[in-house]
Amino acid sequence: MASDSHRDLVSAQAGGSNLPLRPKKATSEGVEGRSPKSSKQLKNKSQSTHNTLDVQSEANGATATSADRSMSSLKQLPDFIVKRNELFDELKRKHDAEVLQKAKPVIDVVLDLGNDKNGFPRPAMPVAAKAWESTPGSFLRHVDKDISNDVVVAKVDGKELWDLDRPLERGCRVSYIPFTSPEGRNVFWHSSAHVLGEAAECQYECLLSHGPPVEQGFFYDMAIAGGQVVKESDWAPLESRASRFFKEKQPFDRLHVSIPDLKTMFGYSKYKMYYIDNLLPPEGSTVYRCGSLVDLCLGPHIQNTSKIKAFQIMKNSSCYFRGDKDDDSLQRIYGVAFPDKKQMTEHKKFLEEAAKRDHRRLGIEQELFFFNDMSPGSAFLLPHGTRIFNALQKLLRSEYQKREYSEVQSPNMYDSDLWKKSGHWQHYSEDMFVLDVEKKKWALKPMNCPGHCVMFSHRERSYRELPLRMADFGVLHRNEASGALNGMTRVRKFQQDDTHIFCTQDQITEEIEGLFDFLKCIYGLFGFPFRLKLSTRPEKFLGDIETWNVAESKLKDALNSFTASGGGQWELNEGDGAFYGPKIDITISDALRRDWQCATIQLDFQLPQNFSLEYMTGETSAKPKPSAADEARTDDAATELKAPGPGRARPVMIHRAIIGSFERFMAILTEHFAGKWPFWISPRQLLIIPVMPAVNDYVLEVQELFKSQKMYVDIDLSGNTMQKKIRTGQLQQYNFIFVVGAQEKETRSVNIRNRDDQETQAKGELVPLDEAIKKLKALKKERRLINAI
Repeated sequence: MASDSHRDLVSAQAGGSNLPLRPKKATSEGVEGRSPKSSKQLKNKSQSTHNTLDVQSEANGATATSADRSMSSLKQLPDFIVKRNELFDELKRKHDAEVLQKAKPVIDVVLDLGNDKNGFPRPAMPVAAKAWESTPGSFLRHVDKDISNDVVVAKVDGKELWDLDRPLERGCRVSYIPFTSPEGRNVFWHSSAHVLGEAAECQYECLLSHGPPVEQGFFYDMAIAGGQVVKESDWAPLESRASRFFKEKQPFDRLHVSIPDLKTMFGYSKYKMYYIDNLLPPEGSTVYRCGSLVDLCLGPHIQNTSKIKAFQIMKNSSCYFRGDKDDDSLQRIYGVAFPDKKQMTEHKKFLEEAAKRDHRRLGIEQELFFFNDMSPGSAFLLPHGTRIFNALQKLLRSEYQKREYSEVQSPNMYDSDLWKKSGHWQHYSEDMFVLDVEKKKWALKPMNCPGHCVMFSHRERSYRELPLRMADFGVLHRNEASGALNGMTRVRKFQQDDTHIFCTQDQITEEIEGLFDFLKCIYGLFGFPFRLKLSTRPEKFLGDIETWNVAESKLKDALNSFTASGGGQWELNEGDGAFYGPKIDITISDALRRDWQCATIQLDFQLPQNFSLEYMTGETSAKPKPSAADEARTDDAATELKAPGPGRARPVMIHRAIIGSFERFMAILTEHFAGKWPFWISPRQLLIIPVMPAVNDYVLEVQELFKSQKMYVDIDLSGNTMQKKIRTGQLQQYNFIFVVGAQEKETRSVNIRNRDDQETQAKGELVPLDEAIKKLKALKKERRLINAI
């Protein structure tokens, strides 16, 4: 299973994970989570007595200090903000005093400055540094301005993002992350969200929930006293406040705070208390101060607010706390920001083009699909949309036959015992549709992997059958929060090109190489470049290290082989693998250079163990010792698990999908092609228009000829003028329009207008009928991207 199509696919099979500071799923309706429902009546803490906070910005415009960081004039703030900030300042003074007392030994620091403009690595730069004193930002004076000007945040040892003004604690390798990188953008937008939060607190005296970066900017959720809603007329005052904060160069101050102090600091807000009680580790977490805002946050952030040169609120909406419709209704404000005003201008142009390509609009205009409240999150695929779906499925089936995949069908609903055995019930049941059937719990399947394990184990398996590649187009259901639903990109009911490969450890490299070739084949047809990223063993993992090392080595071998064959460089993402095995994430880029993750190739050692999967090796040997993973299991099911006996071994399971969910991939394709489909996948391939009624019989004959070649052919015999018929066909994005009259009928030819060739629009090319059939058959069979014959 892979990516969106394989979200959390087997991550819930066993064990847990560290809880993030922000809830597990940010959605357009808030944040999904589960807890006892809180009261709908918001206690208006902001109505308490106001204190006066005297805040002066420095006359010379230098970075504000902790005593004058909030506003450039006297500003009254509610008690809960004043008391929160006073506690922060008190704890920060103690922390700074402790840092001053720390020993500051000399440490070895090397700057990794990446590649130059020609793509060649710059030489590493050793710098003089001291622990608890030197910061990544202090080294920028040694770096050329063409590098330093774009720096947003630092990265330590290639793993941990680090504030530029946070002192280093040990010898390390420091690299710098620019705004142009995804990590840099996220940090910049996260910092911009804090400025939005500061402005909202000042303007509304509201209770903030959370404010993460998202794909095209950031948002902040908040509860405003008295049920007040945000209006578009509020945007300008918020932007004006934010503009003042930028000029004040407010720094982002980081501080680690204990749980008791966090509860004192944020006791006024039930939203912050929920995060503290449910999502933070026992040792506490970090908070950041920016101006008058102090907020729970893992960071990191930009150095100060002066880095933000362009800021704009884009929209606002209502949402639910934790994405739960039974919880508090909050207000959400979306924004976007950039370190350069030109980038804001470019972003607005991008949004205009993206709006034109929006699959939700084009899906309605081209009659591909629609949604209905009778089944939220489940697309109704209309005939033309189903044509695209079928073309994708036919493509995959043709490749399955070449690559020796076996297509299977598995049940849609399983007894909860299956999900308990796989581990999904314990960790994923809230995202499943659960049913009561004959006094037992059942669930619609959200993924195919457990069912495929049952199919593997239903009889004896031999090493001669491996690798066994099971492909399944079965319908899946996931109980997505209503606020998370978004057109075809996030749905509750979907199908995907789901495959599970059962193989030996010795076959892993070859199988992965085969999957890379599969990726090139499919993505190449649509003009998608793609990138690969290897995620390795996390801190908490199942199994023994030796098995992990072997698996990671085999994945690296496959990736290096892919690179050597001209497939491009791959990235290493250390420590970000799933707990059950390493994975390779695949990201594609569309026509607007947006990144989409449609696939993840994942190695899994855990599910084969949970289901006691075995195959006969053909060898007889002494009974092997139980693995560390076998010995570590303590649940009831583990008592029945044993290591494979003599002459037997456990297979490795590879989860993979290429396109992911059909629905999401169709949305991506719609926007990638802007509704102008390549001929082989187009739902409207040919339109035949008569010049006069006298040739209608020839129109019908031509239609049948091309239909017999399994092409989609429409005719327009209406009473509209010929020009209106042609214009209608052009708007409907037919690949080719045939205009036929007496001459075409007499010579048995067609006048062809190519959708993508403007020279043919006034009068198309006259092509003999037999030749047209031959050329269009070839265009379809070869699945060419360019619309030309």
